[in-house]
Amino acid sequence: MFKAAALNGIRNGRITLAFRRWRKPTVHAGGTLRTPAGVLAFDDVREIAESEITNDDAKAAGFENRETLIADLRSRTDGATYRIAFHLAGGDPRAALREIEDLASEDVAELESALAKLDRSRGHSPWTIMCLRLVGEAEGRPAGELAERLGFEKQVLKRKIRQLKELGLTESLQVGYRLSKRGRALLKHLSSR
Repeated sequence: MFKAAALNGIRNGRITLAFRRWRKPTVHAGGTLRTPAGVLAFDDVREIAESEITNDDAKAAGFENRETLIADLRSRTDGATYRIAFHLAGGDPRAALREIEDLASEDVAELESALAKLDRSRGHSPWTIMCLRLVGEAEGRPAGELAERLGFEKQVLKRKIRQLKELGLTESLQVGYRLSKRGRALLKHLSSR
């Protein structure tokens, strides 16, 4: 939902609004969204007319002025214009999970069970451990290369990597991915058997 340049503004509280063109809103007031900046809590999501957007709104959305915001909106898909007010509700809970490298045998068993479940989903052959190993072999390996090695379409692979990220095993980089401390610890446990 947010460009990389906006994430710092969200982290420091300078950016508290977003404007999107949607046929149907993808977020709602009271909902949350995990982003690289942390968890956002949505305070208000409403349809507005472009004429209602002010310069103050544009600055709160990270734009220089109203005109640059409107130009950005017009470069997007058709649909209604929505004003989204939010605040940073906290850090990404996966960040702390990724830092855990001291895995008890129960943690390893729980992760193995979760990976086995992912391996069984949608009729794919086991992919999780192979994917973790490939990510671990070369930090920053692009998604396209990983997808080719694993026999997935690129977008399918990206969804699968997000599942590993939910378990705290991988982290996204500017290009590609890397194993988290937790991911490295799990592979070390599995290799020692």
